[in-house]
Amino acid sequence: MKNIKIKTGVFSLVAILIFLNSCSKKIDAAYQNPNAQTVEPIESLLPGVIGNFLGNASSAGSGYGLGGDATIIGRYIQYWNNYAVTSSDNGGTQYDQMGGTVGGSDLLGSVWAMFYYGQGQNLNRIIEWGSQQQKWDYVGVAQAIRAWGWLEMVNQYNSIILKQAFNTSLQQFNYDDPSDVYDTVRATCYRALTNLNRTDGAVSAANLAIGDAYMNQGDVNKWKKFVYGVLARSYQYLSNKSAYLSNHYADSAIYYANLGPASNSDNITLKFAGQKTSGTSNYFGPFRGNIGSLRQSAYVANLLSGLNSVAFTGVQDPRAWYLIRENSNGTFKGVQPGQGSAGILTPDLPKNFWGNPFTSVGAPLADSGRFVFRDTAQFPVMTASEMQFIIAEASYRKGDKATALAAYTNGISLHFDMLANQYSFNVPSFALITPSSKSAYLTNPNVVPTNPGNLTLTQIMLQKYIALYGWGVHETWADMRRFHYTDLDPVTGAQVYADFVPGGGTLFINNNGKYVYRARPRYNSEYLYDIPSLQKVGGLNLDYHTYECWFSQQ
Repeated sequence: MKNIKIKTGVFSLVAILIFLNSCSKKIDAAYQNPNAQTVEPIESLLPGVIGNFLGNASSAGSGYGLGGDATIIGRYIQYWNNYAVTSSDNGGTQYDQMGGTVGGSDLLGSVWAMFYYGQGQNLNRIIEWGSQQQKWDYVGVAQAIRAWGWLEMVNQYNSIILKQAFNTSLQQFNYDDPSDVYDTVRATCYRALTNLNRTDGAVSAANLAIGDAYMNQGDVNKWKKFVYGVLARSYQYLSNKSAYLSNHYADSAIYYANLGPASNSDNITLKFAGQKTSGTSNYFGPFRGNIGSLRQSAYVANLLSGLNSVAFTGVQDPRAWYLIRENSNGTFKGVQPGQGSAGILTPDLPKNFWGNPFTSVGAPLADSGRFVFRDTAQFPVMTASEMQFIIAEASYRKGDKATALAAYTNGISLHFDMLANQYSFNVPSFALITPSSKSAYLTNPNVVPTNPGNLTLTQIMLQKYIALYGWGVHETWADMRRFHYTDLDPVTGAQVYADFVPGGGTLFINNNGKYVYRARPRYNSEYLYDIPSLQKVGGLNLDYHTYECWFSQQ
C-alpha cells in the first residue's frame, strides 16, 4: 500500500505540474510581454523598407525618404523652383536661394530619418533573421539597400553616425569620418554580392518576390546590378581626388558601371499600386499633393528648348514634352529662383506638373501628370542611362574620348527609349517620341559631335542632368557639387553647367557669399539630443550648410 500511495502521489504531482504549465502557456499566449522581441516574417518587413526609398507613411511621421528632401534639393540644382515668392523661411525664397535649415525645421531631414528610422532596425532584422533562416537572397537585398543608404547619407550630410549607428544603449552618438563611410559602402556592397550569389539554404526567387513586389520583383540579377551601380557611383563621385586616376578610381567606376544596369529592362524602379492611399502612391503624384507649389525651372526649360547659350543651342529637345510642362503658347518656360512668376508673360506661364494652370496648387480630379509626376508612375532609383554617363565621364577624364562618345550617345539613346516606352502617359499624340525624332536629335552635331575629340564635359554632364531630371535629384546634386556649381570646362572656357547661376544670383544671408554643399542633420534627433557632436563639426554655425563635403574635395 505504501508503494501504491507513493506512486499515486507522484502521479498527482505530475498532473498538477502539467495543469499549471498548461495554464501558464495560456496566460503567456494571452498576455505576451510587449517588450520581448518577436521574430516577424522578413517577407513582411521588406515592403516597408522599400517604401522608405521615396516616401513612407507611418504613425511616427510620413514622407521620410528621397522625396521630401528632393523637393528642396531640386531647387539647389534648379530642377524646379517655387511658383510664388513667399516670406517663409523654409518654404519660400531661402531654399530657392540656397539657404540652410533655420529654426526648428525638420526639412532636409527626410533621408536621415529614412536611413536611421525607417530602414535602420528593419534592415538589421532582415539580415539577422534572414541569416538564421538561410534566406540569403533577403540578406543580400537588405545589405544592398544598406550600402545604397550609406552613400546617400554621407553625400547629403557628410557628418553622419557610422560605428554607433544602431547601438540602442546610447542616447548620443559620435559622427565618423566620411572616408570611413565610403569604405563601408563598398564593404557592404561586397557582402551583399556574396549573399546574392548564394543559391543554397532557403533561397527562392518566388519567395523573394513576395517582399520585393514593388521594386525588382524578386529578380536577384537586378539586385546585383543595383549593387554594381552603387559601387560605380562611389568611385565616380571621387573625381576630384588625386586617387581618381592614380589609384584607378576611374577604371573602377567604368568597370562597375558596365556591370550595372545595361538596358532599360535593368532599370531599378519603385512601383506603386495607386490605391488612393499615401503608402501606395508615388510621392510626386497628385494624390499625395507634395509638389503643388513647384514649377519647372527656367534653367531646365531653356536647356530643353535650345536656349542655353553654350550647350545644344538652337536644338528643340523632343523629351521636353515628357519631362516638363508646356504653356498656353505651346512653348516651355520656367521659373527663376526666388522670383515666382516675375518676368514671365502670362501666356508663357507653364502649367504645374499635374497639368493644372500655373497658379493652381491643388491636385487635379484626374491623374493628368506626366513622367514621374503620376500616382502610379514608376520612380527610377538607378537607370542604364545613368551608368552610361558615368562611363562617359570617367573615360573622358582618362583621355579615352572614343569610349566616352560612344557611352555618351548610348546614354542619350537609352533615356529616349525609357521615356518613349515607359512614360508616354498624357503626352500629346503629336509630341510622342518617334524613331525619326530620336534620330534627328542624335545626329545633330550640336548634340552629338561626329569627332570624339570635340566632345566636352559640358555636354556629358548636361545630358546626364537631363537624363536624371525629376528622379535623380540627389545624384545630380552630387555631380554639381563635384564641379562646385560653376567650375569651368577647359574646352569651352564656360561653366561645365553652362548658364547656371546658383541661387539665381542671390544667396541667403547666412551663406556668407558661399554655396550650399551639405544638409544639416535631422533637427528632431540631432539638434535635440546630439548637440556635443554637432559642436565638434560646426553644426551650430549659421553657415554650416556651406561646408564642402569630403567627397567633392581634392
